[in-house]
Amino acid sequence: MDSTRQRLAVAVLIPALDEEQALPLVLADLARLGLRQVLVVDNGSRDGTVEVARGAGARVVSEPRRGYGQACQAGLATLAASPPDVVVFMDADRSDHPEDLPALLEPLQAGRADMVLGSRTLGRAEPGALGPHVRWGNRLAVALIRLITGARFTDLGPLRAIRWDALQALELGDPDYGWNVEMQVKAARRGMSWLEVPVRYRRRVGHSKISGTVGGTLRAGAKILWSVARHGLAPVPAAPD
Repeated sequence: MDSTRQRLAVAVLIPALDEEQALPLVLADLARLGLRQVLVVDNGSRDGTVEVARGAGARVVSEPRRGYGQACQAGLATLAASPPDVVVFMDADRSDHPEDLPALLEPLQAGRADMVLGSRTLGRAEPGALGPHVRWGNRLAVALIRLITGARFTDLGPLRAIRWDALQALELGDPDYGWNVEMQVKAARRGMSWLEVPVRYRRRVGHSKISGTVGGTLRAGAKILWSVARHGLAPVPAAPD
């Protein structure tokens, strides 16, 4: 990387729901990396998530309407007052490794991509971190994306970084499980440059709200596949003059 290039301003956006156990560990990892602009979006927690986030020095925004996409949209609306160059999305449960963030940010810093995705498939997942139903659903979703768009994604993982201007151009609106897949499908169809880098993945701290239950997994899987079809088959907006 060119050491003379101006460093990008990076904001880390973390949706959180009842993550008082894991969140302090995540925020400590980010602090060790020198990432200080951290926004935690509380999605209606009933535990001490808000208190531990503020205690660790994170900025906290409340979004009581449940849904991963709702939380992301609330966070982006807050960041819009003083937009960063890049937004990093990551989970609050410490399944992601913040230490992998430099690898995601480097292509953006070098101008080689608009969006960089952390691929657990290309990387290494701790035993038990990704159940068979999650792996199967992930393979089905990326295969469908490839069929519709031609884009050869390997994962729909939560750890990702994207330039602010590219993110705004995508006009994301999904309120829940379809947020990540909407981002990838729209980026592919609109010709944005993207890369995947291998990342590590570990068993989460605490109980999963989605993959930890059969009902949650089925609802999330159905919504993801519906989102692939919806955004993959929708007309692509004309490029501005």
